[in-house]
Amino acid sequence: MKEFSYVRAADTAQAQALVAERPDAVYLGGGTNLVDLMKLGVAEPDLVVDVSRLPLDGVEHRADGSVLIGATARNSVLAGDEGIRERFPALAQALLAGASGQLRSQATIGGNLLQRTRCGYFQDVTKPCNKREPGSGCPALEGAHRELAVLGTSDHCVAGHPSDMAVAMVALDAVAHLRSPGGTTRTVPVDQLYVPPGDTPHRETVLERGELITAVELPPPPAGAVMRYRKVRDRWSYAFALVSVAAVVDVEPDGSLAEVRIALGGVGTRPWRARAAEAALRGAEPTDSALRAAAGAEFAAARPLPGNAFKVDLATDLIRAVVRDLADQATRKDR
Repeated sequence: MKEFSYVRAADTAQAQALVAERPDAVYLGGGTNLVDLMKLGVAEPDLVVDVSRLPLDGVEHRADGSVLIGATARNSVLAGDEGIRERFPALAQALLAGASGQLRSQATIGGNLLQRTRCGYFQDVTKPCNKREPGSGCPALEGAHRELAVLGTSDHCVAGHPSDMAVAMVALDAVAHLRSPGGTTRTVPVDQLYVPPGDTPHRETVLERGELITAVELPPPPAGAVMRYRKVRDRWSYAFALVSVAAVVDVEPDGSLAEVRIALGGVGTRPWRARAAEAALRGAEPTDSALRAAAGAEFAAARPLPGNAFKVDLATDLIRAVVRDLADQATRKDR
């Protein structure tokens, strides 16, 4: 591991000034991803600025039903929060599916959103990788790509986004609160936080140099809606998703879908909001044929490779199962 300096930030302004001034400085939250990348030689910062002890760890439930979650809140705290479990169960389920208990106790909400791909070529510094070294190539296109993305890819990168939590947040219309080094603030929907790889896969988010995620806001869930996060992985113990689905569903009295939100994990270069599928399903009855057609509309733009083409059928089956089960649950709830 390359030698580096370490500073425990006294306040947000100090942390941002340090990172903004030095191009090889990084923020440290829980370190569950960054430290691994430093050990592998993928990340080689000369300064690590620890923001984990800044007063950004609150979970504030508001009177209107929204929640403001501090960026340094631990995943374990959020997963166990009574209000989250009761009103945003898909988020709690995603957090519990996303890591071991030890990792959840260390990882932070902001860090989870910004974790980097687990593509083997990205993590192996002896191999070329456009995300790590722009212009060096993407060996995953012809090599091992079973676990990588089929949506949002380019000829330069097919790396998948690993976060479970972010998938649930995208389905919940979560918004990230950002603070610039100059003190100005802005909000960005989590769905728009990530940049498609295109021909610049090394640029992964819309964050500017030194900009810091300070919180994530969840709007009130739709009245009467039910939700779920479901993950398919190679083993029951901790593993990244082959395919996952976060869905929010409400039904009309006639059984048609009044509200449907779907986000996918394991298939995209970012947490993937399935807007084509949503548009096809809104107002429709959740029949097998309608659900399969909606999934087909979403994956019409997919670019599967030989080793991960199975994900399209797997995701279709998972969308169908989750949305149909939630529609049944919502119907029973309304009776």
